Amino acid sequence: MAGSDLAHPGSMKRRGSKPPEPEDILAVPRAGRDVPSGVRQDLEIVSRGARIPAVLLLPGNVPPVPAALLLHGLGSRKERMIDTVGAALVRRSIAALAVDLPLHGARQGGREDLGRMSPMQLLGSWSDAVAEARTSMDFLAAHDSIDASRIAIVGYSLGSFLANTVAADHPEVRAIVLAASGDLPRGIPFGPLVRTVVDPIRSIRSIAGRPLLMVNGRSDRTVTPAQAAALHAAAGEPKTIHWYEGGHWPPQRDIEFACDWLATQLQAADARRSRTRASSAS
Repeated sequence: MAGSDLAHPGSMKRRGSKPPEPEDILAVPRAGRDVPSGVRQDLEIVSRGARIPAVLLLPGNVPPVPAALLLHGLGSRKERMIDTVGAALVRRSIAALAVDLPLHGARQGGREDLGRMSPMQLLGSWSDAVAEARTSMDFLAAHDSIDASRIAIVGYSLGSFLANTVAADHPEVRAIVLAASGDLPRGIPFGPLVRTVVDPIRSIRSIAGRPLLMVNGRSDRTVTPAQAAALHAAAGEPKTIHWYEGGHWPPQRDIEFACDWLATQLQAADARRSRTRASSAS
């Protein structure tokens, strides 16, 4: 990709939707450098008028490799996810793509703009974030170095609500990690309206049958343990909830735990695929 000003990574069909046309998803390289265990590529993912700032970490082993899409929290940016979760994943030979959500990071706007938005504007921004996360999934699945049959999604806080929503209608997501996630809080303003657009309970039920890990703090006051327990109770098997001693952001040892879990799930997905191929050939 780094050899051209505008590179096209390919396309992938999503369930219930028209496959993107060849020109719909483009990657604009911005910078690239070697990092421990792999290569870092700063780029923009361009699709249907949106320009999504992104960082892709690729491990140094022979492709195709498994990958995970990383989605950050409110008021944060892609670098926090790529420098913590992404760095841990690439050490486990898993590629990681982190993107700036609308009004975050390198995008125009910020938390102040979110605070001034009306409920309808906030829901519109959420819809944009969902669409861009889906585009980012398509980018990963079409990348020459990525094994499209072994893609996971990792979301933290706001990003976990988004990851839950995207995984629900992306059956090719093989494993889901939701950190600092839960059901919507009780008494949320315009609660019934919000649930028509984002309903964690409805989404979590739709991913039953795929491995789910929730990582939550016992002292989290932003997404409370009660919210986390409600979401976990609604999820189908296989599911695991991992509690850490702390608040909203998990300690590094618990990030490492989640990355170990994710590596195990993606290795299992590869083993299942190999068995399927062997059975078909016999």
